[in-house]
Amino acid sequence: MSSSNILVVLPTLGDRIDSLRETLEAINHQRNDVALTLALVAPAGATEARAMAAEYGAVVIDDPKTGISAAINCGLAARTTERYYAWIGDDDLFRPGGLKRLQAMLDQDPAAVLAFGGCEYIDPTGKKLALSNAGPLATFLLAWGPDLIPHPGTMIRLDALQAIGGFDVTLKYAMDLDAFLKLRSHGKFISTRVPVSAFRWHPDSLTVANRLSSSLESEAVKRRHLPVPLRPLSPIWNYPIRWASSFAARRVSAQA
Repeated sequence: MSSSNILVVLPTLGDRIDSLRETLEAINHQRNDVALTLALVAPAGATEARAMAAEYGAVVIDDPKTGISAAINCGLAARTTERYYAWIGDDDLFRPGGLKRLQAMLDQDPAAVLAFGGCEYIDPTGKKLALSNAGPLATFLLAWGPDLIPHPGTMIRLDALQAIGGFDVTLKYAMDLDAFLKLRSHGKFISTRVPVSAFRWHPDSLTVANRLSSSLESEAVKRRHLPVPLRPLSPIWNYPIRWASSFAARRVSAQA
């Protein structure tokens, strides 16, 4: 495999060295099945994380320090021959064969712009807490319900992602939801219920620690993608969805 097909973007502040090593190992195992480029985006001062990533053959990029969306966009700018984009957090994991499965799905369906699989929720020790594998239901719910499409464990055609301008740098929590909603006009979404990734659930995770702020931003994003006549009605379903999401998060946090 002489050229790369998948651009994996990994933003980090460099403060989770132990979990970063595990994440890098999981990415490296994917190289047994697919040709990928790893773009690690980190502050210049995160010397240990940058050196570690270089050991794993990563392209190391300076974080502009203007938010996670801008960091991911910097990673996207590292594209050369890649056709697909995948994201992973510095404490998340790809499951064995995960990227191969998602790439095969997109290779076999030219009309598809995005493929996603199941995502396991794990605690800081790696113990499985829950599984999110809504499949086609996640696509149906995307515009008005909870976002059940996991960003880790999602693969997107890079041409389409660049066509929508990458990720909105004004967003801190729901930048993936916003991108998913924009991508709907570029092709269909396909899915598998097989777990392809794992999200590590712990209190200092950005989304977990800021549940209300995340929900409010998600609601605002969904509202602006609704037809104008429906926007005033969005609180009717936003409030119960916010409560249900909060309840589910508390259940997982209790297990963690």
